[in-house]
Amino acid sequence: MQHLEEIKSILATTLNLGERKNSLTEDSVLLGNIPELDSIAVVNVITALEEYYDISVNDDEISAKTFETLGSLTRFVEQKLSH
Repeated sequence: MQHLEEIKSILATTLNLGERKNSLTEDSVLLGNIPELDSIAVVNVITALEEYYDISVNDDEISAKTFETLGSLTRFVEQKLSH
């Protein structure tokens, strides 16, 4: 999980989490736990990840499971980077 801290920062910046960023860990639940993470915010986070990592994410690749935890989101990005 070499990109965990970067993804945490992108998530915190995109959602304006401020100091709450410091409490996020790999096992932190995202969907349903972070009020700012609504459907529009999910699109904004994906866009930020695409720009930061120069990846392309198709709509059919994203599911609730992708955004279940910080770890699942990180694994998704790392999988995209390995292709």
